[in-house]
Amino acid sequence: MRKISRRGFVAGTTAGIAVGMLAARAVFGQERPKLNGRIKQSVCRWCFGKMPLDELAAACAAMGIRSIELVEPQEWDILKKHGLVCAMTSSHRIGKGLNRVENHDECLAKIRASIEATAAAGFPNVICFSGNRAGMDDEEGLNNCRTALTQVVGLAEQKNITICMELLNSKRNHKDYMCDRTSWGASLVKAVGSERFKLLYDIYHMQVQEGDVIATIREFKDCIGHYHTAGVPGRNEIDDAQELNYPAIMRAILETGFDGFVAQEFTPRSRDPLASLQQAVRLCDV
Repeated sequence: MRKISRRGFVAGTTAGIAVGMLAARAVFGQERPKLNGRIKQSVCRWCFGKMPLDELAAACAAMGIRSIELVEPQEWDILKKHGLVCAMTSSHRIGKGLNRVENHDECLAKIRASIEATAAAGFPNVICFSGNRAGMDDEEGLNNCRTALTQVVGLAEQKNITICMELLNSKRNHKDYMCDRTSWGASLVKAVGSERFKLLYDIYHMQVQEGDVIATIREFKDCIGHYHTAGVPGRNEIDDAQELNYPAIMRAILETGFDGFVAQEFTPRSRDPLASLQQAVRLCDV
């Protein structure tokens, strides 16, 4: 890493905060909006990757967002400076997942390292993935995932970290991905049998793959540890151009007793990305 002076660091930090405050002020004026706060909101870093993290973090803190997730450990101090957490931390790759025994050593090493770092930082969750089918039977894949997860869930229990396997659609975005149905993921959760392993229910992906979002959330509420959002179709803004009723979905989530994080994971289109984020935050603040 490039060495910088203390004076340079302070100047850069101050400039980043100032830029973030200006960005937030441009979105919602001088008054910081007051949220109901019953939904703990997060945002995925990669969706706003062109924006410096310091600027994004300042704007998020001003909006009432509590987390920016999938941020690399070397940047966690930036989040903490703004009073934010990283509600979901990274581990291994999507395609090379836990459904194949030959991947276990690599994937489990990354999950263990992430659990240790996440716990030390005081954050709650670590992400993991099933991997792709590549001709594998779903039952065999489930058993292989269970075998892998039972080797690491004890550490998660010890460190009070929840491992979350993400549900992704295999219809449009992640061809051949195995954990593409809530029922399959729930069967895996039950097979592992630990409160420290749950599903990351991605609302966008599951609307594309299977629909019936609210009923599914209610049915499998005990298996879900985290949520992601985005507009359908297109994975863009949560607005009147997409088909999901997000306020109704958020109310349904609250009715299940869920007290974890809901992360905005849409990709902004041509409009001001912070205005889009602010709109999503307000829609989900039920």
